[in-house]
Amino acid sequence: MDKIIGKKLDGRYEITELIGTGGMADVYKGMDVVENKAVAVKILKNEYSENEEFLRRFRNESKAIAVLNHPNIVKIYDVGFTDSIQYIIMEYIDGETLKEYITKEDKVSWKDTIHFVVQILRALQHAHDKGVVHRDIKPQNIMVFNDGTVKVMDFGIAKFARDEGKTATDQAIGSVHYISPEQASGATTDAKSDIYSVGVMMYEMLTGKKPFDSDNPVAIALMHTRDIPERPRAVNPDIPDGLEEIVLRAMEKDPSDRYQNADEMIEDLEKFKADPSVRFGYYQEEEENAESTRFFNTQADINAAQALGQAQQPQQQYAAVQQYAGQPQGYQQMQPQPQYAGVRAGDEYYDDDDDDDD
Repeated sequence: MDKIIGKKLDGRYEITELIGTGGMADVYKGMDVVENKAVAVKILKNEYSENEEFLRRFRNESKAIAVLNHPNIVKIYDVGFTDSIQYIIMEYIDGETLKEYITKEDKVSWKDTIHFVVQILRALQHAHDKGVVHRDIKPQNIMVFNDGTVKVMDFGIAKFARDEGKTATDQAIGSVHYISPEQASGATTDAKSDIYSVGVMMYEMLTGKKPFDSDNPVAIALMHTRDIPERPRAVNPDIPDGLEEIVLRAMEKDPSDRYQNADEMIEDLEKFKADPSVRFGYYQEEEENAESTRFFNTQADINAAQALGQAQQPQQQYAAVQQYAGQPQGYQQMQPQPQYAGVRAGDEYYDDDDDDDD
């Protein structure tokens, strides 16, 4: 039996059941006996309690959420350390993840997609206005309520835009199916990285498939930096043209070509919602000649595939992605710090999204 269940933290939060687990922490349902209400209790795993890097990330989550107050962001009530247990007390959410919702529905109607995404973008705009970049936006980190409300959660790898002394490994983390090209290549991230991840989620919601997929997570990272995704309408012809344009603009490789903030993307979504026949003109001139997708059709791609196949260790894989990513002009080239590269690459950057629920 789990030794945590039955404990009462600080004489107030009684742990009742395990409801989720991930790479860094376990999440329990608990009862606040003072307020007489259910809470979620996120507890750092024992094996990481002595690791300063994981402690920093765990504390950073509470720091990030503490400055945020928005109806579409999970609330944090308390943070503490007792009996060698590092914990965060959060709002208990009785719902399902967007990942579970997509799996159940196969794909999401464009009307529901807009309804969900606008809420997510409003939450992100609030966070970005406070200087917080989420950096791990994915369906597993979005909770959906029965009334259609959504909440963004898990700011465990959030970054404060004003932070100093950032390391390369602070940049290249996130869940591989949803990371931005700049995350994949180790370049500096900002709010536009979250916009890209939202675009990837929209693509999956509307089509029922991820834009980039492979058995090799490093290959997926490389696809984010180099490959053109198959157009959403080629997968699901029922997607209106204007909505496809919004998805593709959010997923531009170069951050300067994307929506520059969440409010810009919301504005286009609201225009489309008011008139589903609207076209924004972002890609109309390219439609006749654009390739729907590009896989290993240049010598550079062949070289990259060979390098990825030969790279057995996370640090080698990380270096291979950086070498062949083809970063847009102006990107800052970063090098992973040896002492953390294995932890980042093995436990975070190349993590399996489907199993990461914390």
